[in-house]
Amino acid sequence: MMQKTLGHIKVLELCSLVSGPYCTKLLADLGAEVIKIEHPDAGDSSRHLSPFLNDIPHPEQSGLFMYLNTNKLGITLDITTMHGRKIFLDLVKQVDVFVEDKPPCFMEGLGVQYDRLKEINPRLVMTSITPFGQTGPYRDYKAYQLNSFHAGGEGYMLPIESTFPQREPLQGGGLCGDCNCGLSAALATLAAVYNVNRTGQGQHIDVSKQEVLTTLVGLEVAMYTYTGVIRNRHPRPALMALPIQCEDGHIMISAFVDRDWRTFSEFMGNTYWLEDAKFADMTSRWQNAEEVNEEVEKWAVHHKKDDLFHYLQNNSVSCSPVNNSEDIVRSAQISNRNFFIEIDHPRTGKRKYPGVPYKLSDTPVNSGNAAPTFGQHNQLIYCEQLGYDPEDLVLFKQNGVI
Repeated sequence: MMQKTLGHIKVLELCSLVSGPYCTKLLADLGAEVIKIEHPDAGDSSRHLSPFLNDIPHPEQSGLFMYLNTNKLGITLDITTMHGRKIFLDLVKQVDVFVEDKPPCFMEGLGVQYDRLKEINPRLVMTSITPFGQTGPYRDYKAYQLNSFHAGGEGYMLPIESTFPQREPLQGGGLCGDCNCGLSAALATLAAVYNVNRTGQGQHIDVSKQEVLTTLVGLEVAMYTYTGVIRNRHPRPALMALPIQCEDGHIMISAFVDRDWRTFSEFMGNTYWLEDAKFADMTSRWQNAEEVNEEVEKWAVHHKKDDLFHYLQNNSVSCSPVNNSEDIVRSAQISNRNFFIEIDHPRTGKRKYPGVPYKLSDTPVNSGNAAPTFGQHNQLIYCEQLGYDPEDLVLFKQNGVI
């Protein structure tokens, strides 16, 4: 067996929904042993969210849960009980990383905040993911993904170039906000683990979703800081900034610099653009963006998006088709890289899952173990790792501990 990148790291997760589980999934994909704690009553909330296999709601066949929790071990535990808290602290002693997404007052109320945990495990890296962070006036505010996304400011920019400026701000599609937060948390956690290897000292990583999502409007913040310009979703001159309608979909084209502009103009057959002073440099092209955009839109609608994509990319013009789910599944690039992997789940059987978007030659990523069923690894963790007897587990279950 080839060694995994994070094969020497043990992670304890007390999270639900998206950001926290996505953070630990990224670590699990790299080989870390992740033990996921779920409350014995209902488990992770994502178990009850669609999509479900065959559109039949069931906590063991939520596509969201199954994707976010591949390569993990799963146990049930109520840490609000006295014995549950003791078990939790025993687990903390044995791990390198603890990731949680509970309100600060919840962890503090149970006496399991970082100051307490580092006493029993000085090398522990604890990553806390909350809407507004561990400190400040909003720290105890409740927020869903919709609230966090707009608190970060990007909704002020969406929908881009709206022809209805009076329209309300929109959230970005899908789970992009929470996934960004999970990715940032994973990167910060890995940096902290690296620091432990150098110094022997753990630390508390405080991830504020609002701060993470504010990075999505970093350009707008910088523009206001240095130029006083306030960008928003109202229409403004922008050169090919929106998806361009093609015969069979849309494409994004970035032909801004002189070389790309020349190639693109020649490909369109608009060589007169190259002689017109209105398009002599990038600034002038942006100033006349409306005229350019109108011509491009009339031209592109007679071409297939993949044809444009391959020609322009082959001639060093940055562009990309706007792909839907079906396009991704059928993508030759995705197929060639074996991005989708088959995972056998005891409830849903063998299904194709998205893999990881990178390959490591010396330390390959995990091949793909199914997300745990509810409490699947209770005996493994409690009996084999912590030394409890099977009879203890029966009592724990009767008392609502696991």
